[in-house]
Amino acid sequence: MSSAPAPVPVFKVAPGIQSYDWGKRGSASLAAQLAAESVPDFEVDEDKTYAELWMGTHPTLPSRVLGGLLADHLARHPAFIGDAVAAKFPDARHGHLPFLFKVLSIGTALSIQAHPDKPLARQLYDDHPHIYKDPNHKPEMAIALTPFLAFLNFLPLPTLLQHLLTVPELGPLIPSALVRALADAVSLPADASDPAVFANAPAGGEPSDAQKAALKDIFEALMTAPEDKVATAIATLVERYKAGDVKDNEKANKDLAVMLHEQYPHDVGVLCVFFLNVVELKRGEAAFLGANVPHAYIKGDIIECMATSDNVVRAGLTPKLRDVDTLVSMLTYAAGPASAQLLRPAYFDKTESTLLYDPPIDEFSVLGTQLARGSVTTHRPIDGPSIAVVTGGEAVVEWDGGELAGGGELIVVRGDVVFLAAGKEYKWEARKEFEAYRAFVEA
Repeated sequence: MSSAPAPVPVFKVAPGIQSYDWGKRGSASLAAQLAAESVPDFEVDEDKTYAELWMGTHPTLPSRVLGGLLADHLARHPAFIGDAVAAKFPDARHGHLPFLFKVLSIGTALSIQAHPDKPLARQLYDDHPHIYKDPNHKPEMAIALTPFLAFLNFLPLPTLLQHLLTVPELGPLIPSALVRALADAVSLPADASDPAVFANAPAGGEPSDAQKAALKDIFEALMTAPEDKVATAIATLVERYKAGDVKDNEKANKDLAVMLHEQYPHDVGVLCVFFLNVVELKRGEAAFLGANVPHAYIKGDIIECMATSDNVVRAGLTPKLRDVDTLVSMLTYAAGPASAQLLRPAYFDKTESTLLYDPPIDEFSVLGTQLARGSVTTHRPIDGPSIAVVTGGEAVVEWDGGELAGGGELIVVRGDVVFLAAGKEYKWEARKEFEAYRAFVEA
């Protein structure tokens, strides 16, 4: 009696596509473009907005393979996961990947939000399972595929204080006593008569407990201000900007404030241009966001990878449920320059064609590979599972024989999503100019 054929370690995966209001419309959405290749029976509707391509085993939108769930297939073939990862992440023994991989296409701003750490995620799940669907944390990383704009963490405190002292529309929302408390905490004057004082103040370093407390009180005052006062402040601000009355420290974000007001009229999140860093990432640049850091993606296309969770605490720029009390209480208030959130990639195994994006968490890292037509690169064996998405071109993936199966190859094209089993060396040969991103975990 012949034995069953050995399982193939590389295979295409059917991801899922999410249609949210903030996505890009129709074929303008990169997520939809890729889904047209990899999601079975999917056709782009030009009147619909497509926001996210999901690749992984999260139960909200699990990937599929061979007519069933990817998680079930991996559970039947534990060697695909690898012993080390299965030992470190118990759910992996049941085929569940510790990361969720996405492509996002952002047409309008996402909510002002943060993701809980593990203890808070457990508490929120236990107390409100109808809102917070799982007990896991959600550190995440974004890699720009096109120019990408985002809010990332609180501004350096001297800059934030200057806004509080010079933007008149903030006065009715933030009590002057709180502004003075922040000025005292950062040893700066509570007036803006000399802008150079704020421009020359040091912006780096971890804020003190007193500075964090002052910032928390101010942010809470903003996010809990009466809606009518917020609406009046924003309307006055936008009218002033349209009349050409713009202060020097407002010029960089004037257009963004007007745009956010057009997208979310009179929403308190519009005023976050005076509280949060506005960061533009160029193609290939990355940012890492740990737990309890406020942020909002504003526009662009990105690769996103995160721990397997869908927990989001929102408080602005959204029609969805806002949990302001939780957001205000959970944030770290570790204000600082936007550069603190950026993640610099390194060459993977000293190979210039592949960059390693390696955030300071256990659940995932990402490889970005770019090859000219006819070029070849090899990825060393990784002691854990991977999912790759092809964002450009065409290539052949080759692997040698071993315990899992004999050698083989697979042709992949733009839009394909591919699972790569643990412990094998993979060679990529570009048939056309080629780009792919590969999320993996290695214990």
